[in-house]
Formats: sequence, structure tokens, C-alpha cells
Amino acid sequence: MKSQPPFTMCLRVKFYPPDPAALREEITRYLVFLQVKRDLYHGRLLCKTSDAALLAAYILQAEIGDYDPGKHPEGYSSKFQFFPKHSEKLERRIAEIHKNELIGQTPETSELNFLQKAQMLETYGVDPHPCKDVSGNPAFLAFTPFGFTVLQGNRRVHFLTWEEVTKLKFEAKTFHIYANQKEDWKIILTYFAPTPEACKHLWKCGVENQAFYKLEKSSQVRTVSSSNLFFKGSRFRYSGKVAKEVMEQSAKIKRDPPEIHRTGMVPSRSCPSITHGPRLTSVPRTRRRAVHISIMEGLESLRDSAHSTPVRSVSHGDAFVASRGRTLDGSDASTSAVISDEVYSPSDSMLPTPVAERGPDLPLARHLNGSPCSIAEQQEAAAARAGPAAEAVPGRRAAHAARAARSRPAPSGDVEEVNKFILSVLRLFLVTIGLLFALLLLLIMLTESDLDIAFLRDIRKTPEFQQFHFDYFCPLRRWFAYKLRWMGGFLISK
Repeated sequence: MKSQPPFTMCLRVKFYPPDPAALREEITRYLVFLQVKRDLYHGRLLCKTSDAALLAAYILQAEIGDYDPGKHPEGYSSKFQFFPKHSEKLERRIAEIHKNELIGQTPETSELNFLQKAQMLETYGVDPHPCKDVSGNPAFLAFTPFGFTVLQGNRRVHFLTWEEVTKLKFEAKTFHIYANQKEDWKIILTYFAPTPEACKHLWKCGVENQAFYKLEKSSQVRTVSSSNLFFKGSRFRYSGKVAKEVMEQSAKIKRDPPEIHRTGMVPSRSCPSITHGPRLTSVPRTRRRAVHISIMEGLESLRDSAHSTPVRSVSHGDAFVASRGRTLDGSDASTSAVISDEVYSPSDSMLPTPVAERGPDLPLARHLNGSPCSIAEQQEAAAARAGPAAEAVPGRRAAHAARAARSRPAPSGDVEEVNKFILSVLRLFLVTIGLLFALLLLLIMLTESDLDIAFLRDIRKTPEFQQFHFDYFCPLRRWFAYKLRWMGGFLISK
């Protein structure tokens, strides 16, 4: 814990229910409602304007009740922050729906309607991970209750159900998804994570999501490995109940419904420290809005992006075909799902990606989403820590310090990469030596056997084999036979 007490713990939903209406207890649905509302505020749950207006109206109805002209003056919906980016037209539409279409709905009904609407969106329950495709285009890989999806710009360019995904694999920064579509259509999607640690974290999230949603019983969970024939990779095993078991146990709950204390909570940014307290309504606008808008404007270049990741077709050799030429249903990719009028950019909701253990001198706080500090940033941070004392250094010393900074060794991440490469080469060398030794032993056993094969007869007639047979093999065989007889006699005498 880097901060000082008092500590604030943030809990969030990890596995979203495929059907929120199937949850037995109202308090569970309410907690999922709070999480999905927070996803909407952070930009994780991105949707078209018409859907956004309806979702926000449901939130208003759940938290402030029916529209009352005496309590809710003109423009009252503009006092609440539902999304990263608002517009006056959207706010008017939210107020219109709340006034005319939701009168009489209880908070429980509004929350359930909110969840049922959110469940039908392409970005419901996503766990987004920033990556790049083989062309270098930014993308978000996301795991949902229904499968694996790829979001680029304001489009969903790929969607694979968990039944279609056959294998998830990673090597350093490279992440591979193997899938079977239709009967003989096999594809491999390849993406690149910011760091090896982020790629490993992405792989683990995919493995546990697939196990949770796909398997029937937790006893079917198996340890998954990313290794191949020659290289030892990572191993991971999901621990816990699967979705079907959770829902079955939920249906058996027999207790009085817990009391629910509904309050409009201030959504935080999924960060270690939160300084906001609960309010009676949804989130009033704050300076955060300017931050969100600046982030969205900074990524406007991705708007309407239709970049696609080349897909390798296993059933058609090693040729690459553009994924936009074929989608999940076999139609043209021009029908790929447009998820929103805005670019998908859940920057403020991304959880920090676990990274490798590093020295205490490195600024670990900057390792968000697998993006470590650059060397220049580290030097600037060191200079900032030095404070005014650095200004007193003479010009010659300053120049010497600058040269020393430029000649610093590579960061520990590069050293780790070199060490991993050396270990991989060493493993390959040892495996090769072991295979050659095993083949040599097998050849000796075959040549010394009574098998009458032309190839073995030719080997037995060579002078080298004759010398090996009489000078080494026969004495060694007699020595082993003597030792075995001695041990047998010793055991019999005992």
C-alpha cells in the first residue's frame, strides 16, 4: 500500500451476468446496476446516442423518481454527468424520455430495465485491453460474457463466441487467438500488447473468462500453458466456480431479501485513491468532464475507422486475407457493428496492468495499462527529485552528468528481454543435445540387437563399429552382467 491510511478499497464486478434478470436477489442486481452505470460514465459501455439517452433516463428514474415540475426545473438533466461527453441535444432527449415514458416506474423496475437494455449492447461487460494490430492500428481487445471482441474506432471489427475460440496464446508482446468459424474456417488473430507483462495479463484474463463462461462445471477446468515444444511458457489455471454453477447456487438461496440502501454514488476512476463521497443523486459535473473531453478529442483521428486486422486462414495455407472481407456470419465486413457515434476510448476506466517486480527507484505509478515510463521521463523525474540543488552544479559537472545520463545502461525491461532470449537459446541447445543423445542410444541398441535389416547389417560391417563393439560395448556389457549377478546373490543370501 503506497498511500497512507485511511485506505479506500474499490470493489467492482469481474464477471458480468449474461442475463441480469436471471439474478435471484435484488441486491445483486442493484450492485450490477451500479457497476454498469459506472461503466457508462467511464466510457467502457459505449453506445449510440439513442441508446445512451434511454439508459440515462433509466438512471434518472431510479435515483430521483418521477418527473416533478416543482422539483425539476428546465434543464435539470444537465446537472448530472452520465457519460464522458455530453451535448445539449442529448440532455434534452434524456429529460424528454424521463418526463413522458418512465412515469410510475419504481427504482427496482428502472434498474432492471437499464440492465436489460445494457445487456443488448456490444460493449456490455467488456474488459478492454489496449493493443495494436499487425498494421500498427490501435485497438481494444475485450472479453465479454458472450465471447471475445475487437473494437477499433467506433466499430466492432471482430466477434468470436467462447465456443469458437479454441486457444489463446502469447509470446512476449504478441497475443494470438485461435478460432474455428463455421465448419472448415479456421482463423488466427494476432495483436501486440504494450509490454510482455501486459500481454501475459491479457492472456490470463482471456483464459479465466473463457473458463468461467464456457465450462459446465469447475471440475472441467484444466491448467492452460502458453509453452510450445522447445520453450517453457507460462501456466495458469482458473480457480473458482463457473457461471452455470454460480447461477444454480443463486437459485437455491433461501433467506430474507437484504435491505437495500440506494444512494447516487459518485463514480470513481478505478484508481487506488478516491476522495469523493456519496451524493443523493448521480454525478454532478466537475472538472473531470474537461479531462474526458480532451481524451476523446485527442483520439478523434480514429473516428469512423474501419481498420481491420489481417486474419491468417489456417485452412487456406499461410495466405493472409483481410478480415473486412468476411465477418462472423459470412457477410461483407461493411456490415460490421457500429457501436457508437464516438470513438471507443475507455481511458479513465482502465485498471493498472500488473507489471514485473522492479526496483524501488523506478516510478511504478506510471505503469498504467502496461505502459512504463520512458527513459527521458525517468531522467526528468530524477531531476525533479533532485530539486534546487541541481541548479548549483557547475557547467562542467552538469555536462558530465548529462553524458552519464545518456550512457546509462538499458532499462531493466530490456535486460530481462535479453536474459529471456539467452535462456530460450540455452533451452533449445540442451533439448537438441538430449535428442541427439537419445537417438544415439537407440541406434546402438538397434545395431547390437539381432534385427536382420540391411541398414543395420551395413553398420555392423564397418571397422568403427567393430572396434566400438569389442573395445567398449562387450566389456561394458560383461561389467553390468557381473554387477547384476553380484546384487542378485547378495539379495538371495540376505
